[in-house]
Amino acid sequence: MPRAITIDGKAIASQVKAGIARRVKALNDKGFDVRLDAILVTDDKNTAAHVYAKNQKRSCNQLGIDYVLHELKGSSTYEDIAGRVLLLNKNIEAHAIMLHMPLPEGVDPFRVQSLIDPEKDVEGVNPANIGNIVYARSSLAPCTAMAAVKLINSTGIDLKGKRCVVVGASNIVGKPIAVMLMKPEATVISCNKYTENLPELASSADVVVAAAGVPHLVKKSWIKPGAIVIDVGIHRMPLDEPKPDGTKMRTVGDVDEEVAEVAGHLTPVPGGVGPVTVAMLLENVVTAAELHHQ
Repeated sequence: MPRAITIDGKAIASQVKAGIARRVKALNDKGFDVRLDAILVTDDKNTAAHVYAKNQKRSCNQLGIDYVLHELKGSSTYEDIAGRVLLLNKNIEAHAIMLHMPLPEGVDPFRVQSLIDPEKDVEGVNPANIGNIVYARSSLAPCTAMAAVKLINSTGIDLKGKRCVVVGASNIVGKPIAVMLMKPEATVISCNKYTENLPELASSADVVVAAAGVPHLVKKSWIKPGAIVIDVGIHRMPLDEPKPDGTKMRTVGDVDEEVAEVAGHLTPVPGGVGPVTVAMLLENVVTAAELHHQ
């Protein structure tokens, strides 16, 4: 039996970035710039968020996007962080705003994210942008949800009338994916890891999106032969035995490796949803800049 076709997230991300670069240049040719302002709260220069911020700056610069990092002390309060967001909302030179996680203990991310100007909210986490998805209005949607839909569409499937099962119903991943799949008139079933008869529901689907946050939750027996499977999960798991180079951990998703034996298309972990999510954030940045410069 042939194995599933791998959906190459890195290749799709490269295509998206090429389009972003063209759009940035078009704005530059009109005398406009494109800028992303990111807020990072930490006293540690070696956190994962700090590494991500450095990589993000490099990616932005490669596409002609200005990247401004606002570093706040780890002892910052809600008022400190909220104040910086409100200042950036008013700053006409700041076209896009994002907030690096985690925030200090006791600071509610939702409260801070709710303050970001919806037209500058490139992570799509402001409740206004989440709500706009339901009405299929032009908005800045959550990046992981956009990435999942982008990967599904890359297979060439006509979603009209197709059954899609989304396993996981988080506010910025599972729920937005489900609603976005309704737009092309797919029949969407939103589930979670506690859903009764989950294997049976999944096995009836033409598209399965695994975003439950449970390693290897989705099994081979859950998948209809030829179905499209999008694995949003990402987990670090110990190897049974260390590799010769000393590596003791591996990265896995919410989908068991054996699913590749029955699925028609499957995203790998890593190299699937992750790279496209990063590209979608940058696409939202240039979209925000275009709206600003209209």
